[in-house]
Amino acid sequence: MSRTVLVMEDDRDIARLLELHLRDEGYSVTIATDGKTGLQQALSKSYDLIILDLILPGMDGLEVCRRIRTRPDYTPVLMLTAKSEDLDRILGLEMGADDYLTKPFNIRELLARVKALFRRVEAFREKEARGGQETIRAGDLVIDPEKRKVIVQGKPVHLTAREFELLWEFARHPGRVYTRAQLLDKVWGYSYQGYEHTVNSHINRLREKIEGNPAKPRIILTVWGVGYKFADPGDREKR
Repeated sequence: MSRTVLVMEDDRDIARLLELHLRDEGYSVTIATDGKTGLQQALSKSYDLIILDLILPGMDGLEVCRRIRTRPDYTPVLMLTAKSEDLDRILGLEMGADDYLTKPFNIRELLARVKALFRRVEAFREKEARGGQETIRAGDLVIDPEKRKVIVQGKPVHLTAREFELLWEFARHPGRVYTRAQLLDKVWGYSYQGYEHTVNSHINRLREKIEGNPAKPRIILTVWGVGYKFADPGDREKR
């Protein structure tokens, strides 16, 4: 059975372009050109992926994404935006989008990100099928992979899907140093030249949420000239 993709895009030329290329990849595609219709489609049928424009008539993409995330079943969301400001990207990610692309975008990159999202969902389902993974504790930080919950100093912390996966990748390999390209490949599922800044922005937001003092991190450490690592017990004792 082919994967199903719901595209919410009011620019009919872009919608048609996406439909043609996604169908060429073997996906079944449904198009919605306004937010309310798209939300109705998303809530009435289960899709494998939603490609969501930020600016839509009737209801904007942020509100559509927020309402989709109230459902118990999880559908990956790739957000498109004509705006380049970091605030718009952050809002989309905070509302639950899994990834974003700024228009104009390279269609090959979009297809690479779509495939990466599908691989991540498959990998997560395979892990669930094999059985649960143990909770990780590091100082005041507790990570529960089964419930995808994070607690810092006894208080729950809300992370976006990508922030959680980034933290989980770090926490499973304390002391291991990752380059930005390696993190893109492992967490995002692709390594696209020029997008290392995406890693930096996610690391910064993650530190704001889990570090007592983000300016002097004790959990996710910078390894100058290389990348980042999750502090092992020896690192935390030194600080």
